[in-house]
Amino acid sequence: MNKKFFKNKVILITGGTGSFGKALVQHLLDKKYPLRKIIIFSRDELKQSNFQNSLHQKHTKLLRFFIGDVRDYERLRTAFEDVDYVIHAAALKQVPAAEYNPIEFIKTNVLGTQNIISSCLEKKVKAAILLSTDKASSPINLYGATKLCADKLFLSANNIKGKNNIKFSVVRYGNVMGSRGSVIENFIRQKKNGKLYLTDPEMTRFNMLIQEAVDLVLWTLEKSVGGELIIPKIPSFNVKDLAKAIGGNTKLEISGIRPGEKLHEEMISIYDSPNTLEFKNFYMILPNYLLKSYKNKGKAVKKNFVYNSLNNKKFLTISQLKKEIKKMGFNI
Repeated sequence: MNKKFFKNKVILITGGTGSFGKALVQHLLDKKYPLRKIIIFSRDELKQSNFQNSLHQKHTKLLRFFIGDVRDYERLRTAFEDVDYVIHAAALKQVPAAEYNPIEFIKTNVLGTQNIISSCLEKKVKAAILLSTDKASSPINLYGATKLCADKLFLSANNIKGKNNIKFSVVRYGNVMGSRGSVIENFIRQKKNGKLYLTDPEMTRFNMLIQEAVDLVLWTLEKSVGGELIIPKIPSFNVKDLAKAIGGNTKLEISGIRPGEKLHEEMISIYDSPNTLEFKNFYMILPNYLLKSYKNKGKAVKKNFVYNSLNNKKFLTISQLKKEIKKMGFNI
């Protein structure tokens, strides 16, 4: 990573007290990125206070904590003053909650994202990255549909930037191992009661480590030109194998797929394949106007290519899952 790109710059992270936001902030501090300021923007004062108290006092001059909601455009305009780079990680994410409270997810994930875009343009931000999800590809639930809308809004913002020297790009990835509310936490909690609940024994998911997500987002922030949707090459796992890795011989009970839940997740659909290029560590879905400039750098995927958690070439074994879970500090 070229740290000069960050010299004397101001970076703002929406959803900055979530799993990704905290990992990103900690990485920027630990690796001593030469930033002028890091702004943590989120709506939960308790999470902000807890996060602030967990950080060393020497960082206080570099950090700013803004309480605010991405739904509140006026608050965003204030927070975005003199900001160079924006990482938009704020979102409502729980699939069942989205099915029951659809308009709330639309307000945050769609309208909130448009507020981010408008604030970036007004305050002349230099680059903005949106964190997307595998559920945004061929969505069947409300959460995925709102994130697909957010993706489209962010990428199309490159068409309305006018004379602003700004780039909007998207990073899409799957489950982050051990993130707040993850299936790992659920299984560990259930194990104490002597039974693990599995929605379907055939279910698969993508898996990404939090540091991999941080590295990819920072790489995209520096290297993208605007308009790219970047998808990392990451392994899959069978959810049943994860249950065995955590629970051992603990009894498994099949509870059935929840409303809006997929059996297998997808990050690139068959309809995206004509605009998808493959690189060593990731794929890019590109608008037509960028395809030509990137073709010499990447390789076109095969016709009707699909990238989902079932057809993935790399799967984590039970022993590999155990190792990764223990490395993260979970006691299994």
